[in-house]
Amino acid sequence: MATDHAAPPAATPATALPASLTPDRIRRLAATVQAADGAERTVTRAPYTGAPLADLPVSSPADVEAAFARARTAQRAWAKTPLSERRRIMLRFHDLVLARRDEVLDLMQAESGKTRRDASLEVVDTAITSRYYARSAARYLAPRRRRGAVPLLTRTTELRHPKGVVAIVSPWNYPLSMAAGDAVPALMAGNAVVQKPDTQTALTALWALDLMREAGLPAGVWQMVVGSGGSIGGALMDGADYMMFTGSTATGRRIARDAGERLIGASLELGGKNAMLVLDDADIGRAADGAVAACFPSAGQLCVSVERLYVAESVREEFVAAFVARTERLTMGPAYDYSVDVGSLTTPAQLETVTAHVADAVAKGATVLAGGRARPDLGPLFHEPTVLTGVTPDMTLYGQETFGPVVSLYSFADEDEAVARANSTPYGLNASLWTRDGARGRAIAARLRAGTVNVNEAFAAAWGSIDAPMGGMGDSGIGRRHGADGILKYTEPQTVAHQRLQGFSPPAGVSPATWASLLTGAQKVLKAVGAR
Repeated sequence: MATDHAAPPAATPATALPASLTPDRIRRLAATVQAADGAERTVTRAPYTGAPLADLPVSSPADVEAAFARARTAQRAWAKTPLSERRRIMLRFHDLVLARRDEVLDLMQAESGKTRRDASLEVVDTAITSRYYARSAARYLAPRRRRGAVPLLTRTTELRHPKGVVAIVSPWNYPLSMAAGDAVPALMAGNAVVQKPDTQTALTALWALDLMREAGLPAGVWQMVVGSGGSIGGALMDGADYMMFTGSTATGRRIARDAGERLIGASLELGGKNAMLVLDDADIGRAADGAVAACFPSAGQLCVSVERLYVAESVREEFVAAFVARTERLTMGPAYDYSVDVGSLTTPAQLETVTAHVADAVAKGATVLAGGRARPDLGPLFHEPTVLTGVTPDMTLYGQETFGPVVSLYSFADEDEAVARANSTPYGLNASLWTRDGARGRAIAARLRAGTVNVNEAFAAAWGSIDAPMGGMGDSGIGRRHGADGILKYTEPQTVAHQRLQGFSPPAGVSPATWASLLTGAQKVLKAVGAR
């Protein structure tokens, strides 16, 4: 059932695009899409207003095939480019992203409807990723000596070669972080990239490509195509030596199947139904602030945001009051500045999902503690940050990902119940837990089935720890971004073993039986002296 609640404060609606987004600028970015002259066109719309935003060419399967052909030619030269030169280009890209921050903030907001604060985090994230791989790639890609088959006689080296041409399919919800963040390590490893950004936010990805070329990336090494997965997804898979995909679990399963048929690798970051645990010793004020940060960034359209909130029974009343009060104070609206807390949803389909999930829950007995309504008075795709309680398994949003500003509240009696409830999902992307006892928090974190777990933070601590792997378990995907995994997945390892002096066949004058005994005895000695 619904209850009366205060609507979040609204900002004055914005009706015009920022001055930086001139028609000429939009046309110039659109012109970098790999598509033949006379290609079909598609028009995107600004979430804040519903007004037309960009007129983009649509790539055909033949355009994708041509992009891969150009990429293969460019990749051969790029792979021979010294790492020091690749590093210089990436660090120049890093500087350009920061120097032209306001341009891309305007662009991200216009295409996605997110707040400026949320968009600014993508700028910082892209800079961090670029700097990290620019300065770490040489260490990860350097030849590594490995223990040889025979001590002293076998010299073994592990080499890393680029995969070739990597296909990247990036989503609309974090259009800069996901587009550039996945391309940077692939490029640093010596690959070329053919990328399909989501059409709704293609301009942001094209902006990143434009800056990378300005930084010195050769033509053809990174290209972008635009179109639906149903139209050009097959051509992307057919041309790829490796597939990087961020999106739904259903699509990820199909990509995994197709990659398996082709015997190529794939890294898939998929859906989530992420949990946050508030333990009985948590700082309630901090935890309530953390819950707001966990549930409503980018209007909840974040793979690692929280949709399930479990609170210890002993602190439930205090926490719920603090969390609901903070949620109701959030400001909403379209604004190209830092004056609002929550922006718009990005697509009509997403608004439809959010409203349907909330309506289904309320119709089946859930209680709305905050929010619960679409806000067409602010813009066509706004929905209030929503807190629900009394959610039961027969409700759609109990187990399915909503991907919007909606969270369900539950209670638990003890740690074991908290862990069991958090793990009671096929997904396993991210989790958050709050406690004053760091050791206790880390011990519980290790029991949670999630690729990343944050103690006393929503998601930024794990995501921002770029030296550590980030990815999902179960239905949340396979593969990892960030850290060593984030670049080595784009390489083929090769073992080169040079055998000197004696090989593995018996030397002259030694019988096979004697040789077998000598080899057996050698293994016993090696174990005795602690050899691996």
